[in-house]
Amino acid sequence: MKKTRYKEIQDLLKEKIQQGIYEVGDFLPSEHELCDAHSITRTTVRKALDELVNEGYIEKQHGKGSRVRERRQSLGLLNVKGFSEAAGGNVTTIFLQKPDIRKWGNEIVFPVSNEEKQESCIHFERLRCVSENPVMLENNWFSGKGLDEFCDTTFVDGSFFKTLSQKYLIEIKGSEQELRAEYADERAAYLLKVKNHSPVLHISLKFHTSNPHLNIYAELYCNTGKYPIGNSYYI
Repeated sequence: MKKTRYKEIQDLLKEKIQQGIYEVGDFLPSEHELCDAHSITRTTVRKALDELVNEGYIEKQHGKGSRVRERRQSLGLLNVKGFSEAAGGNVTTIFLQKPDIRKWGNEIVFPVSNEEKQESCIHFERLRCVSENPVMLENNWFSGKGLDEFCDTTFVDGSFFKTLSQKYLIEIKGSEQELRAEYADERAAYLLKVKNHSPVLHISLKFHTSNPHLNIYAELYCNTGKYPIGNSYYI
């Protein structure tokens, strides 16, 4: 299906922001300059810019123009950057299950919509370690609709969210979270190197994205003995 003209301009500007051509704090070309450069109307330009505002890429400053904003905004209790950045280096990630197609998991705490259940589900499981100490066991599920060849995709800098952003132009816009203390089952205890039935932090997440049809469901089990979980979640 052919893109509308405003969508073409929206995606073009989005790609330039993601590639660092327009960095945080930079102003985009003016509406007049965009009209001239792309032979489009001001109405088309404004629609494209409004959509970028809605996706969190830019903010409009009265009398100045459209400015690229920092997209790493707080998502309630948790926020999103990158696991390596949060832990300060010495981070390793072990894929226990690489992305593949499977049924929606019964482990997911947040309700999955009927629309999502009708689509194929992509799942992957990882163990996140700092200085060889396992700190987080994570499972992620999401609809494969519109994510062509995702299971064969190499993550950008090892980051799931960077991959969604740079390869699929999808951004995280918000999240819902539930936290509870639980006792680790035998498998989680083995992977996190704690005693069986030791207390661990269980975090359930539902991430909302700039694609209204895509939510990401995550279930995390965290060993907080050496590395407490603060007000940030990194994926």
